[in-house]
Amino acid sequence: MGKSQATFGKKENEKKRLKKRNEKAEKKEERQANAKKGQGLDEMLAYVDENGNITSTPPDPTKKKKEIKVEDIRIGAMRQEDMEEEDPIRKGQVTFFNDSKGYGFIKDSVTQQSIFVHANGLSSGTTIKENDKVSFEVEMGPKGPSAFNVKLGGE
Repeated sequence: MGKSQATFGKKENEKKRLKKRNEKAEKKEERQANAKKGQGLDEMLAYVDENGNITSTPPDPTKKKKEIKVEDIRIGAMRQEDMEEEDPIRKGQVTFFNDSKGYGFIKDSVTQQSIFVHANGLSSGTTIKENDKVSFEVEMGPKGPSAFNVKLGGE
């Protein structure tokens, strides 16, 4: 018979594969030995308290329960008639405006929110500069709220 065709590298690779396989089998046996042999029903139960938090302790039956009317429970979004109509015209102060680039920011006097304004959003014939009091309307632009119909003389 002839000499084995297996080279030294092939033999080493085979040894590594066997070693990995044996280590994997040992880890599997260790995990199975340390695993719990199943939990009882009490360990698997979870309770919800009056605030909606999940707890492992059952509720106290002697504690007085709060009554909630069915009409007060709302599921989903508010109806349009339930929402209050707010004035679309807001007032604020120009915090920054760059005439050469044609954009700036207005700080809303009520919400203190910084709102982007572009020169195209100014009313016809209106020019603004920093610290001017203005009135404006807000629409959602691609990057957030944007002011339009901006006029001098807010607040």
